[in-house]
This record gives sequence, C-alpha cells and structure tokens, in this order.
Amino acid sequence: MNQNSLRLVWVYPDLLSTYGDQGNALVVERRARQRGLDVSRLDVRSDQQIPTSGDIYLIGGGEDRPQRLAAERLRRDGGLNRAVSNGAIVFSVCAGYQILGHEFINDLGQREPGLGLLDVVSTRGEGARCVGDVLADIDDRLGLPPLTGFENHQGVTHLGPAARPFARVRFGNGNGTGDGTEGAYNDTVFGTYMHGPVMARNPHIADLLLKLALDVNALPPVNDQWYEALRNERIAAATQAS
Repeated sequence: MNQNSLRLVWVYPDLLSTYGDQGNALVVERRARQRGLDVSRLDVRSDQQIPTSGDIYLIGGGEDRPQRLAAERLRRDGGLNRAVSNGAIVFSVCAGYQILGHEFINDLGQREPGLGLLDVVSTRGEGARCVGDVLADIDDRLGLPPLTGFENHQGVTHLGPAARPFARVRFGNGNGTGDGTEGAYNDTVFGTYMHGPVMARNPHIADLLLKLALDVNALPPVNDQWYEALRNERIAAATQAS
C-alpha cells in the first residue's frame, strides 16, 4: 500500500449485513476519499474467495443461520486470517464480532468454532435480549470520543486476557456479561455489538482504521457537521432512555 491508496474489503454482504451495517463500508470509503485517497472497494460474497491483499476488512451482523454459514466458509477459505497475519485491519459487528472469536453458539444450539482472531468466547444469554441505544466510553488508549450505537443481540461475549474491552458502557448492555464492557480489540482486530451503522454515528472510528492502515498519527480534517448532528441526537436519546 502507498500513502495515496486504500484497499477496502466488505466481507459477505449476502450473509452479514443487518441493520445497515454495510453503511460502515460507505463511511470508511467516503472519509478516505475526502482525504484525497484513492480507494479500491471490493464486496466479497460468500461464494467468492477472500483476498489477502486488503488493507481494511469490514464485517457486519447477521441472523443465526447466516452467521454459521459465514463462519464455516471463512474457516475453509482462510483468507481473512492470512490477511491479518499480513497486517490488515479488521472491524466487525455483532455476528461478525462473534465469528472473530474462538467460538460462539450457532443456530443449532451447538458450539461453533470461530476464527480465533480475537481472544473472546460467545455464549447465548439466558435473560432478556439486549436491545436499545448504547452510550459507552471507548478505551482511552484509542483516543476517541464516546461511542454511540444500537444493540440487538442475545449473545454474551467473554473476553480473554489477550483482548481489551473496546469500550465501557454508561447506558446499555454491551458484551452482556454484566461487567460493563462493550466489544473487544487487539492491535489490528476490532469487534463491537454496535449497529447504527456504527461508523455513521462514530466517524472517528473510521478515521482510526484509516490511520492504522496508513500508519499515520493524524489525518487532514473534514466537515463533521452532519455526523455530529446525528451523534448528538442519538446520545441525547440514549441518555433520556436511561
């Protein structure tokens, strides 16, 4: 990759793209182009091979059966794991987040192996489904403003020692463990339960991925007026609902 180009891969839009998660690819692509970057975006369906030459890979949420099918195909393919070994950045949402862990519970009620890219294990929660707006504080080490998103999941995700919580909730459930954590990340792989799409609500996350892919500390500023209006609206809604 050079400093003026970016290879963006949207993984399995035919299986994993609920609640507008494909909007994350649109936001990352747009914010890259606003900085003058030449973006090559590839939407990879589940009957196609995952390329290993991407810079940023995005994965969305999905229903239980499509999640199992996606996990099976990603394990057989192996391309996403190889891409991460090459230094690629991955950002995943909900079902995609669970797939990146060691295992999750599939639609058959069985333990389904994940890709092992995040040190997390997901189980099925016994209580009420986690649904609603969330407000959370992103890990200080990432230097980002508060996280706003919408969660809708029955899963509970437990973090192992090699995973850091992506955020800690003020309002909402997040990982569903009761410890206040939301999502997980390591150096190059991120997972969250937040829909929204999360990048539209939190454009600074898209910028973080761009900085990591470009290996730079800062990006030229862009007009965030529309994003901030949406953020303020949803943060106010979460606060009132609490």
